[in-house]
Amino acid sequence: MTLPLESSAPKDFDFIIGDWIVHHKRLNERLVGCTTWTAFSGRSSTRKTLGGLGNLEDNILYPPEGTFRAAALRSYCTKTKNWSIWWLDSRNPSQLDKPVVGRFIDARGVFYADDLLNGQPIKVRFTWLPHQNEEARWEQAFSGDGGATWETNWIMQFTSASSDA
Repeated sequence: MTLPLESSAPKDFDFIIGDWIVHHKRLNERLVGCTTWTAFSGRSSTRKTLGGLGNLEDNILYPPEGTFRAAALRSYCTKTKNWSIWWLDSRNPSQLDKPVVGRFIDARGVFYADDLLNGQPIKVRFTWLPHQNEEARWEQAFSGDGGATWETNWIMQFTSASSDA
């Protein structure tokens, strides 16, 4: 059964709704000057929830150290016009990551959070870049200097699963 969508639901994340083949590129170490990346594959499926005021992304990741599942939950606040994004990872299933919060401007979504890495305060940035031709890109970056500089440490390139048939 499909439930009706709210007429006020934003369309910001409509580009990611559906099934995807994901090409991951992950920096091996973060905020230590590392330049070595690991590439691996994955799959993703995203569906609207909360009447279109949210969506849920189910992921399977195949890194060299072993397959795991993860989920991203996104919700939209009609008062602030911001999205919040949480990440849940099957390797630590009782811990939701701190949400990144932000919005889309000029077809680019940028979301921020304050967090800790190895006990040290950092800033986290997610950037969503919707593309044409059944593709999308997500990037994660960390800053250890309050946002003066950023180190991109994870890139996910999404290709429509229907275009790979």
